[in-house]
Amino acid sequence: MSLDIAANKPHEALAALLRDEMTAVNALIQERMESRHAPRIPEVTAHLVGAGGKRLRPMLTLAAARLCGYDGPYHVHLAATVEFIHTATLLHDDVVDESAQRRGRPTANLLWDNKSSVLVGDYLFSRSFQLMTETGSLDVLRILSNASATIAEGEVLQLSAASDLRTDEDVYLQVVRGKTAALFSAATEVGGVIADADPTHVQALFEYGDALGIAFQIADDLLDYQGDAKSTGKNVGDDFRERKLTLPVIKAVAQATEEERAFWVRTIEKGRQEDGDLEHALALMNTYGTLEATRQDALVWANKAKAAIATLPEHDIRGLLSDIADYVVARLN
Repeated sequence: MSLDIAANKPHEALAALLRDEMTAVNALIQERMESRHAPRIPEVTAHLVGAGGKRLRPMLTLAAARLCGYDGPYHVHLAATVEFIHTATLLHDDVVDESAQRRGRPTANLLWDNKSSVLVGDYLFSRSFQLMTETGSLDVLRILSNASATIAEGEVLQLSAASDLRTDEDVYLQVVRGKTAALFSAATEVGGVIADADPTHVQALFEYGDALGIAFQIADDLLDYQGDAKSTGKNVGDDFRERKLTLPVIKAVAQATEEERAFWVRTIEKGRQEDGDLEHALALMNTYGTLEATRQDALVWANKAKAAIATLPEHDIRGLLSDIADYVVARLN
């Protein structure tokens, strides 16, 4: 990995390369989030869409399509679809998690209410399906509708697994594949499909998105314990306070003594947290090296993402996609 990747931010270079297409995507998002009859819909949507964010998922769709030589109009529809699905899941997630902050701003459910967030999320899901059908591709509809179902399934699985100390790394990976990686892999796969790319290239794009999404989520979970609140928009230890069993804790629980397991039962399963518990949790993770082990897992998945696209045609975009996989984990150094 180039030493300047973290400084140069390859997603920004990709955004510059795809500037015209992203402008079209943003215009389509703006057009389709409007509602003649319910002005709260664009209000809530604009709050979240306008909060910034890298727009990484729709950019991946545009990048995959261009990498495969597509020159039609429908990659813009698909990129907007992906962003609508992502935004809808964020609205629903904030209600489920009872979150008060996202990207450093108050969440929609805090500014309006839970009912508005859920219903606007439903509206955006519906809009996403309208956009999918406009491409006229049954394969696209199959991929993105399957991804939507997988995302919902992953979120429901997380509800039961999040505070259950029996949750192991296999279940964690299943949750991550559902709630995060499914949309990454669908975003890249449909870019290849709409370009009518060779099936082996479409599969490579799917595998890239899957591995990138997993690396992305593992990195996010690690940053919850090691990150800077200003850059992540979250307070250190939010996952611990919300009793979420993420990979660093799962690894610590797997090695815990009887006394240590009792600590995890009290703080995670039963939610009886006291002053100093976060510090003790971090000390246990450091004792067993689970933060570093989690970082290594993220690196493994980032390398899998890079390997997946190594056989695709030489292209500036292929290089940037590889750099993005590095950048996802460069944040952990």
